[in-house]
Amino acid sequence: MRRNNNEDNPIQEWLGNIDWQQFNWRHSFYIVGGMAVVVLVVWAGVSSIYTVQPEGQSVVKRFGKVIAIKDPGLHFKLPFGIDTQTFVPTARVLKQEFGFSSKNLQQPKGSKYRKDAADQAESLMLTGDLKVVDVEWVVQYRVNDPNKYLHRVRDVDATIRDVSEAVKRRIVGNSLGSDVLTVKRVQIATAAKQELQQILNSFDMGITIGTVELQDVTPPDPVKPAFNEVNQAEQEKEQMINEAEKRRNQVVPRARGEARQVLEAAEGYRAERVNRATGEAARFLSIVEEYRNAPEVTRRRLYLEMLDRVLPELGRVIVVDEGQTSPIPLLNLDGQSSGLPSGSTRAPGSTRAPASTSGSGSSLGSGSSLAPARRGVNQ
Repeated sequence: MRRNNNEDNPIQEWLGNIDWQQFNWRHSFYIVGGMAVVVLVVWAGVSSIYTVQPEGQSVVKRFGKVIAIKDPGLHFKLPFGIDTQTFVPTARVLKQEFGFSSKNLQQPKGSKYRKDAADQAESLMLTGDLKVVDVEWVVQYRVNDPNKYLHRVRDVDATIRDVSEAVKRRIVGNSLGSDVLTVKRVQIATAAKQELQQILNSFDMGITIGTVELQDVTPPDPVKPAFNEVNQAEQEKEQMINEAEKRRNQVVPRARGEARQVLEAAEGYRAERVNRATGEAARFLSIVEEYRNAPEVTRRRLYLEMLDRVLPELGRVIVVDEGQTSPIPLLNLDGQSSGLPSGSTRAPGSTRAPASTSGSGSSLGSGSSLAPARRGVNQ
């Protein structure tokens, strides 16, 4: 049994039940028109008000032409898509990461580092001495002209990545591998920043480069053990050089001081001997001159001066005439227990006695007493 099509379609059934001859077209038109006006008013209100966030500016365009750049706050524009606004984060520091990734990760909290095959291909570079290094770096930049940022280059992020990678590969390719890994990291980052800024300025992109920082520079994973051994050997070498330098700084100045001291002592000794020899020669010449003038007087004076120098070194000497009894032989005149004092001599027939003895033995006589004294001194 076939069913009627009107029973299958409820809309057609509803339209068929309407009495079109008695329908109020004017009233329906007013209702539909009022609803359309309300919708348009709401749409106009919603599309004409916008807010610019504090971290940037908004570029307003009318039919595709830039008419204004709005600062943070509440603003109005023409509705219905006549005016459009695009937000640009001019106050925010943007960054591009090369050789690794630390954003949009589906990993537990705290794990932000990721390096896949694409990052590995981006970070491997060839140095000037044909060594391969793994370079990871970060470029931080800010937008200083939102109009140029939106309209000068089609894809700003891709342009920055391509230019930065080209600059970094050129600088690393002109440097030694050891310098890239150790001492020239700061110089490489500074040179990359300057060159990258120059290229972006030539593109007139409205971007200012803040920093180019080398995040990590390491050899590739297959050669890391050998590289670590080389680094350890270099550190041990530097340590031994430093210890040797320290030892040299301790020994060399001391040796130089001792050598200088020996030279100064030798110089003083030389001056002393020369001066003494010069004085003795001058004294001898003066004595010779006096001897020529008065030989007997000069001879006696030299003899007496000699006795004056020699006799005090002999100690106490008492001269007694021959055959005379020695005065008090047991008296310790020199403060010694026994014997004669060292360095003293005794004339033939003489003995120790007090210096203040009386008689002919208390002093040197003009006759026979002088001769034994001279004999005792000569012996």
